[in-house]
Amino acid sequence: IALRAIRLTWRDPETFLPALVIPVFFFVVNVGALQKFVEGRFPAGFDYKAFQLPVAVVFSVTGVSRASSLVLDIQGGYFDRLLLTPVKRGTLLLGLMTADVVLIIALATPVAILGLIVGIDPATGPLGMVAFVVMAGLWGLAFTGFPYSIALRTGSPTAVNNAFLLFFPFAFLTTAYLPQASMTGWLATATRFNPTTYLLEGMRALLQDGWKWRPIGRALLAIVGVGTVSFSLAFASLRGRLDRN
Repeated sequence: IALRAIRLTWRDPETFLPALVIPVFFFVVNVGALQKFVEGRFPAGFDYKAFQLPVAVVFSVTGVSRASSLVLDIQGGYFDRLLLTPVKRGTLLLGLMTADVVLIIALATPVAILGLIVGIDPATGPLGMVAFVVMAGLWGLAFTGFPYSIALRTGSPTAVNNAFLLFFPFAFLTTAYLPQASMTGWLATATRFNPTTYLLEGMRALLQDGWKWRPIGRALLAIVGVGTVSFSLAFASLRGRLDRN
């Protein structure tokens, strides 16, 4: 199932190239427009490029999945034919998620390389950059449960294509553009309850602060929390579809 999903992914580059091009575009624009303004208001040594790179990577990997392909399999009857085979039911999702991880890493890597090209000097060195990409991959995997849940419950391509809208509140009610210390009022409160805040904090620590285990640990806990919710929904939706069949 995973190998089939990987082959289909590379045959349809139009399904994943926007997930790479758009975050890179906004990274370049945001750095070009705001770098001098932001760095001039923070202590010497604050690197706005390193601050923005995790945002670009998170945008590139969030919501990337084969859920749209799963909907087509459901509508075309291929999913029902798989149910007639002795394949374990959980692998129907796990195989697709394995393909997702391959694609997510493939998307996160060039964005991370772009950061090195524009002059980011990671405080944790090459090993930290590997950890940076792996953390992004884990976040992307943790989020895949939401579109799969929608695909299995609705069987609707439109609903699946709109699944990324679930991430929008998490993306903007966070420290995407300014450090948390610069925020006030209700927005500062919202960022403290947003798991994406802690993900960005951990990824930025790898680039700017070194092996700071507190922010890195909180980022991993945020990933586990989101993954627990999304995977629970996805496998519950799978069981519901199996019962209906």
